[in-house]
This record gives sequence, structure tokens and C-alpha cells, in this order.
Amino acid sequence: MKRVVTLQDISCVGKCSLTAAIPVLSCLGVEASVIPTALLSTHTAFESFIAYDLSDKIGEISAQLIENNIRFDAIYTGYLGSIKQIEEISAFIDRFRHGDCLVVVDPAMADDGMLYSGLPDDFVDHIHPLISKADVIIPNLTEACMLLDMDYSEPSGFSMREISEMLARLSNMGPEKVVITGIHFDECSMGAVSYDRATDKVYTAENTKHNGRYLGTGDIFSSVVTGCLLEDQTIAEASKHAVDFVNRCIEETEKAQDKRWYGVNFESCLGELCKTGMAFNKSESEE
Repeated sequence: MKRVVTLQDISCVGKCSLTAAIPVLSCLGVEASVIPTALLSTHTAFESFIAYDLSDKIGEISAQLIENNIRFDAIYTGYLGSIKQIEEISAFIDRFRHGDCLVVVDPAMADDGMLYSGLPDDFVDHIHPLISKADVIIPNLTEACMLLDMDYSEPSGFSMREISEMLARLSNMGPEKVVITGIHFDECSMGAVSYDRATDKVYTAENTKHNGRYLGTGDIFSSVVTGCLLEDQTIAEASKHAVDFVNRCIEETEKAQDKRWYGVNFESCLGELCKTGMAFNKSESEE
């Protein structure tokens, strides 16, 4: 069984970041190890919450893992709340990366054309070195524009030619594979577009368009992509699995009375994801 370590925050209440990543990765047949970058009482959409920054602990944990000869098949980063965390995680990658280790970076820092509140104005400049170390990056459309120093418009305002050019430019920053999420294909469908430098091809993955904002979907998407890649799926296949699973999670959330508040109701869909993971394992055993 392959082992991934994911570095991002964890909330006591709220279905996002590590709370979403761990079960998703596990259902795909991947061993999920974690290094929490911060501990929050609730996710940040609540009116009040407390947060404990754990940046200073990352180095200590790293040293202990090295002492115990721990190796990872993948390193996967999510939301990072400070420049200090970027620096610590960049050092972590340098320490634990080896020839076969996959590095996946979800530059979770912005949405709807705006940087997340609490992040410094120069955050994008500081995350570029982390992007250059990644094998795979998974920005949403806003984040992709910020990384490329482009003006952001409405999602429907980008043509496929423009998105294809953005993917290639992002890949030129270092990562061989790039996925841009939150792409609106038409009035009824949305999803993601991916690029693989090895094939120099662009791939689309789409499903039903849902109006509104759904907390935690980006974390779930990136976790599915990471798990699928570790199960030897292509970036096109991984993106398709992620788009379809996120769509199912939103459909389940729409049935709930408190929909969208704590995060999407992915738990009721995990059984389907486990079947996907078992199908991967079956295919490997047959080979």
C-alpha cells in the first residue's frame, strides 16, 4: 500500500482540509499520514473560531520521522496560512523527496477573484518556489490567474484556447501535470481541465453545474486526484474521477437541511469511492 503525507490544517468541526483528505485517500486504498499545519476550533466560515499555528512543529516532526526512517510515496499540500508555513513545507519536501516521490501542491489561497482573508498581499510571490518543486498542481481558476499574474474575469469569460495556454504556462513553472478547477463549460456543465506535459495534451472532465459555493469541494477534489495518481491513473482519469465524485457529494448535500454550512456531505458517498479504490486494486492484481 502506498503512503502519502498531507500537510494542511485541521478543524475540530467542519469538513475540509485534513478532515476531508484522510477518508478520501483511505477509500482509494492509500495510507494517509498527516502533518497538521494549524488546529482550528471550526473552519473559517463560522462567525468565530480559534486557531493555533503549528508551523514551528513541522521541523520537529520532520526530524522525528527521519529518525524513524519514514518514507512517503507522495507529499500533498493543501491550504497554507502563512509565508512561514510555505517555507517549512518547502524544506519538508527537500528532506523527504526521493526519486519516486510524487509532490502534489494545491495552492489553496483564493477564490472568486480574491485572495483569502488573512493572507498577506505578497503571498502569491512566496508560493511560486513551492509551485516549482511540484510534480502536480491543482489551482482553481482564480489561483491560476494569480500565479500567472493575469486579470481574473467570470469563469465563463475564458475560452478553451486561453485555458489551454494557461495550463502550458503553469507547467513551464515546474510541474509536469496541471489541473485547473472551476471551469464553466456552458450553462449546464462545469468541471476541470488538465494538462500533461509528457503527452502535451489537454483533457476536459465535466459534470452537472451547481449554483452556489460548497465548502470543502476543493480539498475533496485534490485528495481524489492525489489518490488516483498514486493508483497509477493518468491525470485525465484522476480528474474525471474527482469531478464525478465532487458532483455526487454536492447532490447529497442538496438533500440536507443544513446544506453547504459544515462542508459537503461526502460521507454518504464514500462507499462509492471505496468501490473505485477496490477496482484499482483489482486491476493491479490482474496485471
